[in-house]
Amino acid sequence: MESVEFHQAAALLAWQLELGADEAICDAPVDRYALPAAMTKPAAKAKAEKAPSGPVVVPDVDGVAIAREMAAAAGDLAGLQAAIAAFEHCDLKRGARKMVFGDGSPAARVMIIGDVPDRDEDREGRPFVGRSGQLLDRMFEAIGMGRAVEDTPVYLANVLPWRPPQGRDPKPDEMAMMQPFLERHIALVNPDILVLMGNISCQALLGKRGITRLRGEWQEVLGKPALPMFHPSHLMRTPLAKRDAWADLLSLKARLKNA
Repeated sequence: MESVEFHQAAALLAWQLELGADEAICDAPVDRYALPAAMTKPAAKAKAEKAPSGPVVVPDVDGVAIAREMAAAAGDLAGLQAAIAAFEHCDLKRGARKMVFGDGSPAARVMIIGDVPDRDEDREGRPFVGRSGQLLDRMFEAIGMGRAVEDTPVYLANVLPWRPPQGRDPKPDEMAMMQPFLERHIALVNPDILVLMGNISCQALLGKRGITRLRGEWQEVLGKPALPMFHPSHLMRTPLAKRDAWADLLSLKARLKNA
């Protein structure tokens, strides 16, 4: 019996040698599952690293103040577009494909403010394109207006020029940072009437949400009459809301006629 155990042990050792285990690490076996008598604390990181020679200074960058200065310096739409393109303090710019500035006639009496660029707008760099843009064009053409209508054009822009990741709602700090550019955009176009499409545009310019409650009720924004309306993307999801949208369009047409 002992000879069999010896030959088995010898065979196991030969097999380990063939695998490359030809060197003993310790003279005595080590129990890897045993806990040490006392746990040693790692040395403090502060001792291993050299302490800084002075206080760490974190730059205090006020993105809103910088945006306000850059927007105020823009004398026309081309200058405003260049200022937004040069603005580096909004992280949304780094994740977007293209900047979405504006579309339509700058001489239009009606300026439509959307919420944030969707995937199609981010790809093309224009507001209100894709299916929602096609629906918007049909809506306004039904009352004799539109971006392609020469005598009664409209001008279109968004609250933000860059699409948030995954199309999420913008954060309050992102909206606050880009607010000066939006207000300057409205001032340069100088429309007679603003149309606020969707919750985000109402939040940016009215400080309110709840488009179902707000739609159809005339408001005042920056000294101009403003009409909240459902966004075309909402109308595609909720076709029954098109009846309310048609009533709002007729209210807009009547307001323009009497202005």
